Amino acid sequence: MSEMKNKTSFKGVLLLLLTAFIWGTSFLAQRFGTDSGVEPFTFQGIRTLLGSVFLLPFIFVKDISVSKKMTEEQKVQRKKTNRKTWIYGTIIGIALCLATNFQQYAFLYEPSAGKIAFITAMYMFFVPIAGLFFKKRLPFITWLCVIIGFTGLYFLCVFEEGFGSINFGDILAFACAIFFCVQILLVEKFAPECDGVKLSCIQFFVAGGISLILMFIFDSPKLPALKDALIPILYSGIMSCGVAYTLQIVGQKYCEATIASLLMCMESVFAVLSEAVVIPSTKLSVWEISGCVIMFAAILISQFSDIIKARKTK
Repeated sequence: MSEMKNKTSFKGVLLLLLTAFIWGTSFLAQRFGTDSGVEPFTFQGIRTLLGSVFLLPFIFVKDISVSKKMTEEQKVQRKKTNRKTWIYGTIIGIALCLATNFQQYAFLYEPSAGKIAFITAMYMFFVPIAGLFFKKRLPFITWLCVIIGFTGLYFLCVFEEGFGSINFGDILAFACAIFFCVQILLVEKFAPECDGVKLSCIQFFVAGGISLILMFIFDSPKLPALKDALIPILYSGIMSCGVAYTLQIVGQKYCEATIASLLMCMESVFAVLSEAVVIPSTKLSVWEISGCVIMFAAILISQFSDIIKARKTK
């Protein structure tokens, strides 16, 4: 228990809350990008490439600093690790490309950034379910949280009208959550073997490159729309992809893993709050608000159960 206390500090909590805030408000930036007329592949292509470019100076400076202290044998090993990072980063980048573009397309059919944020948060339940395919047994509390989460999703998407009220944007956001689950599982598998910042940079580069190729095939980029959406694109790219990821890496060094995931899941709450403040006319119905509350309760229960379990094993 003492180790957990030493690992979790106010600095780590603050950095991860800031990370969640940036990710949450980025949903609003994505909505503004769609409202400005920027098509999905165009927005995501530029955004993720910006995130990749933002990380390059950090990687460059770090490599120069570390190289001065490395032996020849260590430099050879780093080259092998870099090759492995490119392979893993490409695989993760494909999953990220699918997740982010499904999410961006959802904004064409679902105007509420908060609603899309909460549906996206379902990846927190898909991850443990996917673990069943790798013969990972799930405790009862996890199944309970999954059931509560899907109940919240019903309130959020179905309303009083029944299943006919589910719009295509809800389905796309749900698909986005599935691919984010895949991306998270891939990161969990590959990240321990690679440099985290390099892996992130490569996944952004691959996701952005694929999106730009699809942009030239399916989109019709318009300069006036890009000018109108310049600030949302810059915020979503630099702040969400670049800055927030860096804050996450640093913050998790000072925060226990289960507490870190609890803090970062606050992004869905920040998405709803920022939308209510910036666009007061966009209000969620009573059913939608109930769905958000139920889903967030499921997230809290799942994360606190992990914290309690971790404390018992200390």
